Amino acid sequence: MASGFALRYGVGRRAGASLWRVRDPMFPPGFPSGLPMLVPLMLAACLMVPAHALETRWPDTPAARQQAQELVEALNADLLAHASATATLERWCATRGISDPSRVVAERVYEREGAAPPEVRALLGAGPDTPVRHRRVRLVCGPTVLSEADNFYLPEKLTADMNQVLDSTDTPFGKVVRPLDFRRKTLDSTVLWMPADETGFKPAPGAALPLPAFVLSHRAVLTLPDGTPFSALIERYTAGILGPPPSR
Repeated sequence: MASGFALRYGVGRRAGASLWRVRDPMFPPGFPSGLPMLVPLMLAACLMVPAHALETRWPDTPAARQQAQELVEALNADLLAHASATATLERWCATRGISDPSRVVAERVYEREGAAPPEVRALLGAGPDTPVRHRRVRLVCGPTVLSEADNFYLPEKLTADMNQVLDSTDTPFGKVVRPLDFRRKTLDSTVLWMPADETGFKPAPGAALPLPAFVLSHRAVLTLPDGTPFSALIERYTAGILGPPPSR
């Protein structure tokens, strides 16, 4: 799937903003040049409608918009404060009443997996012959897709048992590699949806709040305690993280 990384990927940078498209495979318009280049991860992440939508509608009211925006911002802060996105999502799932039990599993998306581009290899310190695996998953809690993630990792930095579990089960990456006592370095976090800040909003009685496919994105590197990188990833969080709507 080497050509898959040439696909365009567009997301709204903020509510009400026009979509931006990656035209150059190295430097998308407005991409911060000071960040390590994880553009190929973004290119690999073709925008897909989550497999499971929210089962209950959020009302399109000023109060609901404000609460939805605060939830997205709260999850963003929670993710930034912890090394494991999976553990954070399981706590979030329980707190928001998204599913009981609040167990997060990884649904593999094999058709979207492919070879690591040179920029990712450079980020991981991997030579041209070093094996780098790609794992594309949807992280699901009960019936709800909470996020979609691309993970490029170095199998040589993991134990044989870890690699076997990643290859053969639906266990999320963060759970599998937890014994490594890894650290997370966030390179970029972007709130993609800010409904309370949208201009021209006119509430309509009984209207449902229009929900985007993704509300938040993160790009990060996981390292061993000594600072050695072993995983580069991009995570896209869906509107499913909102959970049940506010009581009327």
